Amino acid sequence: MKFGYTIAYVPDVAASLAFFGRAFDLSTRFLHESGTYGELETGETVLAFASEDLAAMNFPAGHISAHSSKLPLGMEIALVTDTVEAAHAKALVAGASELAAPAQKPWGQIVSYVRCPAGIVVELCTPVAS
Repeated sequence: MKFGYTIAYVPDVAASLAFFGRAFDLSTRFLHESGTYGELETGETVLAFASEDLAAMNFPAGHISAHSSKLPLGMEIALVTDTVEAAHAKALVAGASELAAPAQKPWGQIVSYVRCPAGIVVELCTPVAS
């Protein structure tokens, strides 16, 4: 078994790709001509977005939309950087909302949390010391 990708269902795939570009300097790898699916350049493991319409097709009983939930969903995407404070500030300027300001954790890592316009929670963190 190998972890292949994460897909977040969002109201606007192109807007989410653009936000992640502005906020985190991640470029778009692929956007399907239908606009319902897109991927970011994130290395070996893919971070992708799919439209809420695809979610409705995949989950006939429904799903909870991250963007319409008052509280953040119980999952996050973590992005590792040596400059958490700067990345956090840039994400806020790009349109994210702050969930937790950068803080040093007891194990030495600096961590912050933002919520993207599509409702996705992003952890910004320094590498874990080995």
